[in-house]
Amino acid sequence: MGIQAPSLPEAYVRNQDKSELEKSIDDWLPITSSRNAKWWYSAFHNVTAMVGAGVLSLPYAMSELGWGPGIAVLLLSWVITLYTLWQMVEMHEMVPGKRFDRYHELGQHAFGDKLGLWIVVPQQLVVEVGANIVYMVTGGKSLKKFHDVVCRDCKSIKLTYFIMISASAHFVLSQLPNFNSISGVSLAAAVMSFSYSTIAWGASVDKGKQENVEYGYKSASTSGTVFNFLNALGNVAFAYAGHNVVLEIQATIPSTPQKPSKKSMWRGVIIAYIIVALCYFPVALVGYWAFGNAVDDDILITLGKPRWLIAMANMMVVVHLMGSYQIYAMPVFDMIETVLVKKLHFPPGLSLRLIARSVYVAFTMFIGITFPFFSGLLGFFGGFANAPTTYFLPCIIWLAIYNPRRFSLSWITNWICIILGVLLMILSSIGGLRQIIIDAKTYYFYS
Repeated sequence: MGIQAPSLPEAYVRNQDKSELEKSIDDWLPITSSRNAKWWYSAFHNVTAMVGAGVLSLPYAMSELGWGPGIAVLLLSWVITLYTLWQMVEMHEMVPGKRFDRYHELGQHAFGDKLGLWIVVPQQLVVEVGANIVYMVTGGKSLKKFHDVVCRDCKSIKLTYFIMISASAHFVLSQLPNFNSISGVSLAAAVMSFSYSTIAWGASVDKGKQENVEYGYKSASTSGTVFNFLNALGNVAFAYAGHNVVLEIQATIPSTPQKPSKKSMWRGVIIAYIIVALCYFPVALVGYWAFGNAVDDDILITLGKPRWLIAMANMMVVVHLMGSYQIYAMPVFDMIETVLVKKLHFPPGLSLRLIARSVYVAFTMFIGITFPFFSGLLGFFGGFANAPTTYFLPCIIWLAIYNPRRFSLSWITNWICIILGVLLMILSSIGGLRQIIIDAKTYYFYS
């Protein structure tokens, strides 16, 4: 006697049980567990995601780009990334009744399930994990700077220990379950980023244009000048990295046919980009005007005095990076937990979250301690991964899905962004990699 197929009611019950299980998992995963965010959440989440470590290196990037190219690159980056961010917000709910809650889901819709996953996930992971490593290093450096400014007569402490101290806070904060649960941390981070940016350019104005200031390229060789220029392009690209988390942020906003999430999200994005402009342009231009090519890769180091103000600004950077780290880590946590629960069938729960997230934080801490080449890391990650996911991948997806008429305004605009983005990716990756190699020659591990 053969095995009987399950009756219709039994098969239906099994499918119902499966869908209920999937729903319960989605309700547990960090990106899809909460959809009650307000529009202003998207504003400060986007500010926290963008106005990070990169803003303090912008005067240094200007010193390697020069006045004309520097201003052009800053303006072009602001306009292009606002346009590509608008595209992503629009595409979040392009299919009626469906939401693309994760970047890779949008990629899969455009390129197919397998190819979309392989195109988006590696690049998104490089950006987010890379940003977390850079923020781990920057947090440690800012904490060390705070210590050295406040206690000038104290014994010098290794940077390694400050990175570990900074990481200890991330171990705790990483246990917050989803985007909405970190909204308070993100708001504090956004306020801090605006505050230390204002201190950076305000203190530069107060110092004024330095004596014998020079605006020429500081490298003695033509090849050095070219490579420094390319690395600076990556520094600027790194400053616009919010696209890697924008769909995940939008996923937390409620949506109805009458009031789709894109309206609330776009309102928050516009406010965020105004704040980004108020941070980036004054810091970059005033910092370069005051110090010329003598500026350091972190303008707070160049400023030095008044001591209390620089100490406060460095502590603001530390607080900001607490939120920034979590914003970039949350999609990574979502990927890790999705694989563990849906593919490897681990039961979702507190133990899984505690172990998985702690291992990730420990990993970024270890890499940060081992390779703390700040400006080189910014340039390399900015070019290698930020440029695709921020400058031209949204345009490619837009062309693949909407297929605008050839030589129409949409077609031309997207192709211009793609060409500029690909050039940025190739050139700045070369500059960033060279900078890492140069820094590595004079670096001693765990110093």
